[in-house]
Amino acid sequence: QLLEAKASLSLAQSWHALQLQKAKAQMNNMVPKKQFEQLQTSLREEQCKAQQLQENLHRQTEQTCRQLVRTQEEHEHLLQAAVEQAEGLEHNLRSAEAVLAERAAQLKDAQAQLSRNKLQIEDLRGKNRGFAMALQVAELKQKSTREKNQLLEEQASALKQLIGKITTASLS
Repeated sequence: QLLEAKASLSLAQSWHALQLQKAKAQMNNMVPKKQFEQLQTSLREEQCKAQQLQENLHRQTEQTCRQLVRTQEEHEHLLQAAVEQAEGLEHNLRSAEAVLAERAAQLKDAQAQLSRNKLQIEDLRGKNRGFAMALQVAELKQKSTREKNQLLEEQASALKQLIGKITTASLS
């Protein structure tokens, strides 16, 4: 629009200059007053149109400049917001990486502890098997001891009876 307005203004000015030259030439050739007045009126009208075109062009230029300034400010605001968002995302990413590294170290420690625990469990199972076997042996010995104890008690009881009979027989 601005270029069209400039082109129209330039065209109008050229046309006015040409009209002015014609008018002067005609005046030199003794132009009638009526025609001269018409040309003057036409020139004034064209000058008014040119003035209006200039004013419109100036107004459009100012509006375009204001719009460009607003657009630039909006773009700068959006760019600043995008930069701040990117910085926030970068901070979040670094935090997440640190948390992940810490979790990885914890998992590694937990895995090592799990491996140690498995070894201890295996060791305890082996000891448990040994204790179970020792317990079975102890139970067998206890059973054998009970049986021997019972046999000894029976023998002691039989001996008491025999001593009782011998003592009674020797007293009689």
